[in-house]
Amino acid sequence: MKAMILAAGKGERMRPLTLTTPKPLLGAGGKPLIEYHLERLHRAGFRDIIINHAWLGEQIEYTLGDGQRFGLSLHYSREGEPLETAGGIVRALPMLAPADQNWFIVINGDIWADFDLARLRPPAPGEEHKLDAILVMTDNPPHHRKGDFCLNDDGMLSQERLEKQGEKLTFTGISLLNRRLFEGLTDQAGKLGPVLRTAIDNGRVAGLHHQGIWIDVGTPERLRALDQQLAAQEP
Repeated sequence: MKAMILAAGKGERMRPLTLTTPKPLLGAGGKPLIEYHLERLHRAGFRDIIINHAWLGEQIEYTLGDGQRFGLSLHYSREGEPLETAGGIVRALPMLAPADQNWFIVINGDIWADFDLARLRPPAPGEEHKLDAILVMTDNPPHHRKGDFCLNDDGMLSQERLEKQGEKLTFTGISLLNRRLFEGLTDQAGKLGPVLRTAIDNGRVAGLHHQGIWIDVGTPERLRALDQQLAAQEP
């Protein structure tokens, strides 16, 4: 199974930092954000990783190279002008999910989490036709109190709380997706959110509750906070 890191955004909320550096290469704890993803993917047994890029993407390729120093094989989906998240995945599908492989992992490049990616595995052969996606959910952070989706007692996600069942949680940007989710879509499909909401309404999306550390590194303030947190953990 392959994995994709979404790294094509312009990082406008991160300006002025991202005027000269692509967001995945911004540093925290002494190394670029994207390297934490690469290390966790390697530990979880992944070896083939696709990274999409657009804004200052040549810096990403120059910095990471072919991935050999991480024990990985890195491949790049070059977008030129940034596509939205669903469109970027569709563009990368030929590399990401060849004909004999339907499932793949997608990770937002601008998050930090201690989630064990080895937990994300496709359903059993007799069950995999029932799901199009498994999303990793977490408790709502202060900047997103309303959450995104409800994780119900049966492990499935819904947009609204079912009677006497789960409260809303926040989508971490870590997911296991099936290529079925993108049937009929082009690289102009737009954002991933509406695609997921349709699948959730159709009862095709399960969730996992991550109760460890998760940070949406979307602003300079949160990047500084993560840097300080990681520095404090150093021996």
